[in-house]
Amino acid sequence: MKKISIVIPVFNEEAHIENTIHQLDEIIRSSENDFDVIFVNDGSTDKTEQVLKALDADFFSVIHHETNRGYGSALKTGIAHASSPYICIADADGTYPLDEIPRLAEALSDGYDMVVGARSGEMVKIPFLRRLPKWILNKLCNYLSGFKIPDINSGFRIMRKTSVERFYHILPNGFSFTTTITIAMLTNNMRVHFLPINYFVRHGKSKIRPVYDTFNFLQLIIRTSLYFNPLKVFIPLSVFFFFNAFLVLTLSWLFADKIMDVTFGIFIMTSVMALSIGMLADLIDKRL
Repeated sequence: MKKISIVIPVFNEEAHIENTIHQLDEIIRSSENDFDVIFVNDGSTDKTEQVLKALDADFFSVIHHETNRGYGSALKTGIAHASSPYICIADADGTYPLDEIPRLAEALSDGYDMVVGARSGEMVKIPFLRRLPKWILNKLCNYLSGFKIPDINSGFRIMRKTSVERFYHILPNGFSFTTTITIAMLTNNMRVHFLPINYFVRHGKSKIRPVYDTFNFLQLIIRTSLYFNPLKVFIPLSVFFFFNAFLVLTLSWLFADKIMDVTFGIFIMTSVMALSIGMLADLIDKRL
């Protein structure tokens, strides 16, 4: 791995950006790898832009979005401008241990398509309100992908640029970028490695909206799974309607004056349709 591009999306991080720049400067100057850093200022309205404009190191570059387009959009802009075949992404808020970048790079050189910094180290400070949604998302992703995923949406990872570009057409512009690329790679049998890292307390207000973004994550996980592994969604749906059909038939026979044969028929037909759609979607997916 001769060169690695580090892409940092930045939105209103005037309180942390100088420390992030200082950390990256120390890491790059002390590392044997050839790094360059791309900051994507995603329409910041505070003093972030002024700080970034003052950068004078050769290995730092800055791209500006005139308006806030979203976390995923900023990452896609940075990745598109990266000259390296290897991309590292991280946040500018001081929560991720940036000094672990060389370790992630070393792990990727073992032949992986992506190495994820999984927030499962000795020091992990995830806000209480985000723990339950994160647990639910992980369980759903484990089922839909068929893998045990330690951290589905870590924003600290390194990956091959060609692997990311393969899924550009389905990667969202919001916070679901990392969730989507994880599911996409795993369901396509690409090599993904999870490396335990620490995760520090964020000082200041988080930009994640717990309820809104959790529903977006759920929607995107199911959509991505439908795209790559539709049977994982349609078979349980078909089984659900099938058992409900016989449940309605049995209960109406035991407790009602009339057997609900029409409802039974509707449930059975819905079960068959769900299975048929799933098989057709899977056939189309395998041919693409």
